[in-house]
Amino acid sequence: MKLMMFSIREDERPALKAWEERNGVEVTPVTDPLTSENVQLAEGYDGICIQQRVDLTEETIYEQLEQFGIKQIALRTAGYDIIDLALAKKHHLKITNVPAYSPTSVAELVVMQALRLIRNNPILEENQSRGDFRWVGLIAKEINTLTVGIIGAGKIGGTAARLFHALGATVIAYDPVQRTEMQDILTYEPSQKAVLEKADIVSLHVPLDETTTHLIDEAALNQMKSDAYIINAARGPVVDVPALIQALEQNKIAGAALDTLPNEQHFFNHDLSGKDLSDENLKKLMNMNNVLITPHIGFYTTVAVQNMVDSALGSAMDIIQSGQSDNEVS
Repeated sequence: MKLMMFSIREDERPALKAWEERNGVEVTPVTDPLTSENVQLAEGYDGICIQQRVDLTEETIYEQLEQFGIKQIALRTAGYDIIDLALAKKHHLKITNVPAYSPTSVAELVVMQALRLIRNNPILEENQSRGDFRWVGLIAKEINTLTVGIIGAGKIGGTAARLFHALGATVIAYDPVQRTEMQDILTYEPSQKAVLEKADIVSLHVPLDETTTHLIDEAALNQMKSDAYIINAARGPVVDVPALIQALEQNKIAGAALDTLPNEQHFFNHDLSGKDLSDENLKKLMNMNNVLITPHIGFYTTVAVQNMVDSALGSAMDIIQSGQSDNEVS
């Protein structure tokens, strides 16, 4: 069996080598993302594995993979919106993702950012950069006095809920699927609106699809308390960013932490030192002292990277050998 792994990063190579040795499978690494210009590299291989921000919208990619006898595309991510599922189905390609590479990795980032926000760290750091070490007007809140609202209490959201609960916070959540094992950790609310109205910190943990695009829009932001914070470590388009900027400018909410943004592929994980940022929304957010931005690093821990490589390549093997995988998406 031969696999090809597109968009490999240097930090993934040790995980890939370990997986190859354990499974006795040859995997050819390619540094570039999969495109219509390099899809021919996959000819002669049994399967492929990708992780990229470049959308696969061209039918020729799916068509050629089918012609090469490839029956799957394994994503090393939880999100799969870069895939045209209709084209994949048309060309008999099964798509797999990594639904839970490390819930703790993302959840720990969320908790860290929540604590930084309620301790006024962004403002303190900005003041200190100017030599102003005063704390007047910056009295903080303690997490054990606050209510944290989780929108999407699945594996990642559920893990975040457990961490917040362990710190003494009251945790509420909205999720169409209510898990009995979470009932000692959180209280399910009947609607998203109820969570937004009650929470001091709102944390988003939903997949991106047509129902969750701009899930947090102007109307949703207006439902939040004026001293509440919002954290997005899910997908960028879940939040209507212009509406968020307006809410922040008008003091309708207290602050935000964003690990993901729309169009992030143009700036996250790029060195733009000394260059003018072309994204006006990003520039506005970066100039706000009540906003924390991280470049989509929620997943980026040694454990998560190992799990992503192991799970994605394992799913590729499953499809090739048996025609099915527990991680198929549709």
